[in-house]
Amino acid sequence: MNPIGVFASVDAGLGVSWDVIQQVGVPTIQLHTPHRQSRTDEKASQLRDQLQKINVQLTAVFGGFDGESYADIPTVGRTIGLVPAATRQERLQEMFEISDFTKKMGCDTVALHIGVVPHEHDHPERPGIIEVTRQLCQHCQDNGQFLHLETGQETAEDLIAFIQDVGYDNLKINFDPANMILYGMGEPLEALRKLAKYVRSVHCKDGKWSDQPGVTWGQEVPLGEGDVNI
Repeated sequence: MNPIGVFASVDAGLGVSWDVIQQVGVPTIQLHTPHRQSRTDEKASQLRDQLQKINVQLTAVFGGFDGESYADIPTVGRTIGLVPAATRQERLQEMFEISDFTKKMGCDTVALHIGVVPHEHDHPERPGIIEVTRQLCQHCQDNGQFLHLETGQETAEDLIAFIQDVGYDNLKINFDPANMILYGMGEPLEALRKLAKYVRSVHCKDGKWSDQPGVTWGQEVPLGEGDVNI
């Protein structure tokens, strides 16, 4: 059986606080990346030592950026990840820094919401998004790392096409079943069957469909109370 864990945070973002990790008794965590001022050699060594003392393995570090908003689905498209052209290069450089911090933490996986990738293969923004993803994959590869894309914003078919267009073997998936429902992008278990060979990590979440899938948010609910059918 694969180990179960929690999403944790040092100084910002989603996840349980650092002092709760030991209390809940899980063997692994995924970490929301600390603020830039906390991504130092000294801080990485400190956090790594703390995890070793409580026998908890760090399995992934998730990137995130200033200016991102999940207020509604259209806002996600405008603000999230490496898709918005105005912030793409700046955020790519920050992801390089996050990859380097992740290496200092002794972890082999970097993850992020890359954003809402245009589904049309002839969309003018698509080549630029593919190119920065390749650059990030190469940086992670140089650091001995995988890069995980969070699911939700694309159908399984569109995500597979994007991964194949990028063309790096270290580009994988963090599968979030609830996100498939929340974004209205497909039945999660059917999507998982299609994406299985790319999946290296999973978020256990649940959700209920919106009455306008893909237009308005679905509703996130406790695990087992939604439409994921876990």
